[in-house]
Amino acid sequence: MTDKILSWLATQHDAMVSLMEEVVNIDSGSYDKPGVDAVGEVFERFFKDQGIEVERLPRDVSGDIFRARISGPGNAPIVLMGHRDTVFPKGEVARRPFTIKDGRAYGPGVMDMKGGLVLNAFVLAAFHKFGGAPAPLVALLTSDEEIGSPQSRGIIEDTARGARAVYNSEPGRANGNVVSGRKGGVFSIMEITGKAAHSGGNFEAGHSAINALAHKVLALAALTDLKAGITLNVGLVSGGQSVNTVAPWARGEIDLRYVKTADRDRMVAAIRKIVATEHVPGTSATLTIKGEFLPLEQTAANAGLLAIYQKAASDTGLTVKGEFSGGCADSGFTSAVGTPTLCSTGPVGGGAHSPEEYLDVASIVPRAQALARAVAATGPIKG
Repeated sequence: MTDKILSWLATQHDAMVSLMEEVVNIDSGSYDKPGVDAVGEVFERFFKDQGIEVERLPRDVSGDIFRARISGPGNAPIVLMGHRDTVFPKGEVARRPFTIKDGRAYGPGVMDMKGGLVLNAFVLAAFHKFGGAPAPLVALLTSDEEIGSPQSRGIIEDTARGARAVYNSEPGRANGNVVSGRKGGVFSIMEITGKAAHSGGNFEAGHSAINALAHKVLALAALTDLKAGITLNVGLVSGGQSVNTVAPWARGEIDLRYVKTADRDRMVAAIRKIVATEHVPGTSATLTIKGEFLPLEQTAANAGLLAIYQKAASDTGLTVKGEFSGGCADSGFTSAVGTPTLCSTGPVGGGAHSPEEYLDVASIVPRAQALARAVAATGPIKG
């Protein structure tokens, strides 16, 4: 059946581009629930038109989650995963709608990662049409990855737990590679309370939250260990009441990145200790974790899945290597529950999170064929 699948996918270029144009031209920033849901409804319609079972899992804050499924031997599915949300604000589509120029497609979220969702949808449709799936296939379309998947993580882990494998169709690298390892990340906010006072007439009565913040920023930066792949970045700061007032409050947002799961708790404990330290007498501070990703570690099982995909890509005429990325993704959650996972099996592109974001249109069909070949060859993998 694989030959029929590959031949059919080869005829679907225009249909893939058409579906991609439709979903790219819908604003779907992570906090725009109606927009993220509208993108999901386009895919829901696609699956239903193909005769594929699809369920909608409501979320109260983020967009709803959609999960499509086709049958296959056994109970452990192969999961094709991706997210519908983007980092762009409402109105971005009006400013720069989907366009194609010199073989590259442009538009908000075109490669991160609406193109990958289109690829997954057509691969699922191909196996439904012609059969040959070695296991049940599930397409999972989540809604809040760009903010750490706070309302999708549980569904991601439940769907992946006990699955045969997960292919996460984040965008392929500009050089065509996939991602076989990613950092984990913890995103947190420290809020500091001081005491206001007139900076000229009553300076000594104040306790500066901004001064306390400055001490904490430097202490956090000192935790960075580049050799171990651990970085601390305070990327946003704010605070104060007026230039002539000792600052009664301050706030800093912290980005922690790490490679090994074992480093997570140690680093979070170190951050908490710094935040709790009274660097300026009379001030206090709290730490709140707002979002988190787990690392995609390079395990034996993940390496086995990479080898399957590399063979499939080679048979499609593509040369693909696995590479490490400092960026985070939902693939860390699926790997952490013990499921063989590979990331960035989507179309090739570059410039994510910027107005220059693009997708190489010619890569859509070959990458879909490579994924289909990999799915067909994915047997049980020992870790």
